[in-house]
Amino acid sequence: MKSRFLASLLSLFAVVSMSPILVSGQTQSVTSGAAAVDRTPWGAPDLQGVWDFRSLTPMERPIDLETKGVYTAEEAAAFEAQRLAEIAALDDEEPADIVGNYNQFWFDRGTTVVDTNRTSLIVDPPNGRIPSLTSAAADRRATTAKAREGTNRHEPTPGGFVEDLGPGGLQVRCILGFNSGPPMAPSAYNNNLQLFQTEETVVLFAEMNHEARIVPLDGGDHVDSRIRQWTGNARGHWDGDTLVVETRNFLRETNFNGASTTEHLNLIERFTRIDEDTLQYEVTVNDPTVWTQPWTFSVPMKKNPYPVYEYACHEGNYGLYNILAGARTEADAADQRPR
Repeated sequence: MKSRFLASLLSLFAVVSMSPILVSGQTQSVTSGAAAVDRTPWGAPDLQGVWDFRSLTPMERPIDLETKGVYTAEEAAAFEAQRLAEIAALDDEEPADIVGNYNQFWFDRGTTVVDTNRTSLIVDPPNGRIPSLTSAAADRRATTAKAREGTNRHEPTPGGFVEDLGPGGLQVRCILGFNSGPPMAPSAYNNNLQLFQTEETVVLFAEMNHEARIVPLDGGDHVDSRIRQWTGNARGHWDGDTLVVETRNFLRETNFNGASTTEHLNLIERFTRIDEDTLQYEVTVNDPTVWTQPWTFSVPMKKNPYPVYEYACHEGNYGLYNILAGARTEADAADQRPR
């Protein structure tokens, strides 16, 4: 049974992966508003390709900007110059003795703010800030912070490993990429999404951790809520020329916003082809057990002419062995310290 299911899944992905080649040169250009939108042979907007979502624009509007939602051109240029200088200075500030530490050459945070010069990726609430935590979420966060005193973000909470991986545990253990969420959000590097289409299916393939989300467009219901996955269960449909993907039934937290979401997350992602080089990605995040209201952010993804290369998170799976060996060495050293 498992073999047949795996074979079917691999066959579907192979067909979808080939679809850009099969329809290449067969798209039709149809005018939609002010822009011409390429369409597939079956009439849907053609969203296929590799899309780059890096950006210097922060998720939240800086507090000192208060109600300023958009930079002037001069202010945007000044912000970009300041941010790039801060990034360049990180090599001088970070300790040189961190084993395996990257210098800034390896990062790819982007060099500009979003095209609209917004001061935050968040577009709702209007203040550009993440809404307040619920009282229960605030209590959980305080309890976790106290339990994690003295640990870094890549370490599990003392006494945990299987259930409590720590806020950076999903990426360290290669379960989910740190910018692939879901939802996806600009981060340090590998900010690329490859999108495949057939008439009945869309595949969202994130470069980070080579995560492929297969989204049916057949109008079917979400799977039984008792069946939960790390990336949830997604269903898609077209709203005019916008692809809408709703995801629910998450196993637990995803690798988004410091792993702050829960299994109660309901995610609405919208993909709209603005022009030849831009795919607008808008996300509404709704987890009533974490935030007092839903909130929305928006990122313009830019066409990337290059292919997505393999992301080998733990090559040969040596990384997990080394993590455990290092944790054991630290624990042994702590046991020998004077108390």
